[in-house]
Amino acid sequence: MASTYTPLGVELQATGENAGTWGTKTNTNLQLVEQILGGFTQQSIAGGAQTTALSVSDGSTGATLAHRMIEFTGTISGNQIVTIPLDVQTFYILRNSTSGSHTVQFKYASGSGSTFTFSATDKGDKIVFAAANDGTNPDIKTLAIGTGIANVVEDTTPQLGGDLDVNGQDIVSTSNADIDIIPNGTGDVNLGADTVQIGDNNADATLTTQGTGDLILNTNNGTNAGNITLADGANGDINFTTNGTGAIKFNDIAYIPQQALTSSSNAVAWDAQAKPNAFHLTTENTTFSAPTNNIEGSFICLEINYNGSHTIAFNTVFEFAASTAPTFTSADGKTDILVFRYNGAVWQEVGRTLNLSES
Repeated sequence: MASTYTPLGVELQATGENAGTWGTKTNTNLQLVEQILGGFTQQSIAGGAQTTALSVSDGSTGATLAHRMIEFTGTISGNQIVTIPLDVQTFYILRNSTSGSHTVQFKYASGSGSTFTFSATDKGDKIVFAAANDGTNPDIKTLAIGTGIANVVEDTTPQLGGDLDVNGQDIVSTSNADIDIIPNGTGDVNLGADTVQIGDNNADATLTTQGTGDLILNTNNGTNAGNITLADGANGDINFTTNGTGAIKFNDIAYIPQQALTSSSNAVAWDAQAKPNAFHLTTENTTFSAPTNNIEGSFICLEINYNGSHTIAFNTVFEFAASTAPTFTSADGKTDILVFRYNGAVWQEVGRTLNLSES
């Protein structure tokens, strides 16, 4: 009776066979078993889309499929398929070290059994089991450890049981504790995103400096700086409040941009919140209607430029000194300026300057 071979190439010697070579063949078998148990090899699959068949080498060592760990290498320019014979039963540690964004599929040579595929971006390790559980359609099964991640970026919900040590600095994930981001030495913490959000659960969000240091908002690193905008998307107030007896100090000129009011059908509509510093170039005889969006304690200013001899009147919500409206200039090329303060019911006149030359 002649010798036979296992699916991975181990020689099963028949009784009375191989006289004089039995020892050599046994040593080869032992080397082959050692290779199957813990051997490592590399298999190039470089090139375009193709199928690479791993074949058995009966009675000798070196066959790629008879190694415990197989590393796929080479630059691939198309999706790859790597196959093993239908009767192979073992587990493999597979490593995808190829270059190129294409898939690498590991499967039996034929049949409709399950397979395993490295995604186009998965350059990691997997443990798979070649089940040989069916003579026609055997399955490649992924072991539980093989469902883990090869790279942290693949985990969309990472969790830490302790501290993440980054060169001696910590990102702490302890329950209900602070998370500290501390640079190494004198380094800075740079946030590269276009939008940074703070706060959660509708609670107040606070930016706080350590010690007595100032909070500085600096655009473009202080060179040709852009605007710093405080925006509120819910029609709420933006409050500036000092600590204790401190004052709000402006080291440079502060101003409210001037905006135009127009007259239509002999009336001027005025949104006090949107245009607190307004000017009006006359085009007709007109009346200033009651302002909208009034805020108690606020001030509004109005410059009237006469482009013709137009008459001006005001709604009764405007309260003038001595309850009498002034005699407006109403002369072409002249300017009147008025300032009002809202007391919660009416706009009280604070000051007037009439009959200025139009600049």
